[in-house]
Amino acid sequence: MALTAALLLGLLVSGGSASIADAARRISASNQAQFSPWAIAVYVVILALLQEAITFPLAFYYGFLLDRRYGLSIESPGVWFRDHAKAMGLGLILGLAGAEIVYLALRASPAWWWLISATAFVAAMTVMAKVAPIVLLPLFYTFTPLDRESLRARLVSLSQRAGVPVLGVYEWALGAKTRRANAALVGTGATRRIIVSDTLLAEYSDDEIEVILAHEIGHHVHRDILAALVAESVLLLAAFYGAAAALDAFWERLGFRSATDIATLPLLLLAGGALTVAATPVVNALSRWNERRADRYALRLTGQPAAFISAMKRLGTQNLAEEHPSTAVLWMFHTHPPIDQRIEAARSFR
Repeated sequence: MALTAALLLGLLVSGGSASIADAARRISASNQAQFSPWAIAVYVVILALLQEAITFPLAFYYGFLLDRRYGLSIESPGVWFRDHAKAMGLGLILGLAGAEIVYLALRASPAWWWLISATAFVAAMTVMAKVAPIVLLPLFYTFTPLDRESLRARLVSLSQRAGVPVLGVYEWALGAKTRRANAALVGTGATRRIIVSDTLLAEYSDDEIEVILAHEIGHHVHRDILAALVAESVLLLAAFYGAAAALDAFWERLGFRSATDIATLPLLLLAGGALTVAATPVVNALSRWNERRADRYALRLTGQPAAFISAMKRLGTQNLAEEHPSTAVLWMFHTHPPIDQRIEAARSFR
């Protein structure tokens, strides 16, 4: 985040952003720099490549080298690079679409572009939550129907008791890349499905797997996905409003041709990103509260605190979870309570 912020700030104060915008106009042969979709696309590609260049060493270190050092990753460098390229390509497509929407809205409605853009982003986020299990996740992992019939029937019965129907139960081929274990109930409506990693299936008992999935089902029962979408929508509105305020205050001072010049994009990203980072402790605190509630639901639904405790211990050890994070780390980075707190809550569960 710091490197990206430094890049964006440097482009603004040095005039680099305007130079990239000029280059984008020349490359796209555009006579109307601030309105040309092609100029916007070229600018976004150049900015994305610059961001990738300065952040790639850290991404490779913590995404590959660090995991290999501690025995979490078993994938080859080639597989890691392939997945990283896929993620970058997907991010670039979404970034291009987002930039085109923002600058089209800026041109169409200078006063209300931030509200139009936020609405479009919320709609896209809602669609992504629905299609992720069938479109996005298969880009990186292989999923096959779970062939352990007794466990499949048990998990389907669990979801039916909770009133959360699922489309199916799938084995998640996580073990080809990592030693971590995980399970989830992903998607919404017709795309909702249970996914259980092969690393979980290989090491954990059926009782432990059931209580882990009961936790995931708890999120759906409590409509945590919808609540998260609402929270993200409010945060998006605030971020876009802050970006609009920053644009109005600084585009002339920074020497841009107009507020709709694509060269203002780093300013929008910095302003919106600053508000998002500032809200992170609150968002994480809400997430941890939801996780504790889902834990209690899993214990009530299954009545197996012993299986929950053993599963948490194994997950914490297998995934190398930080047992005692500092307060600052907890508030800025942890969406889940520390493992020892979750275990203690299960021990006192009645």
